Amino acid sequence: MKRVLPFFLTFAAGLFIASFFVSISSPSFNFPRKNNRHREERQLRIENDGLQRENADLRRQLEEAGLKTGSFTVGSEVFEADNAPPPPPPAPAKRPHRVLLDR
Repeated sequence: MKRVLPFFLTFAAGLFIASFFVSISSPSFNFPRKNNRHREERQLRIENDGLQRENADLRRQLEEAGLKTGSFTVGSEVFEADNAPPPPPPAPAKRPHRVLLDR
């Protein structure tokens, strides 16, 4: 009894102090978040596939509109292929670097 009572008192004090830092309850093995994660991944994959199809359709429509008329409309703006600004001038040539050698 002399050795058992101090052991249990010390153990109880240790559990009390540890309860401030970690959960002492029994672990839960339900993992509902794992199912939600798979559901979210599936939703994102479906949404991504739909967006890729929509993007491909819009690219195709843009190419068709540009090939037919040479202009296309985005929102309320009309872009003409003939009114495109000229390309920027070429960059000036760089002069070669000189290497200084110590003599």
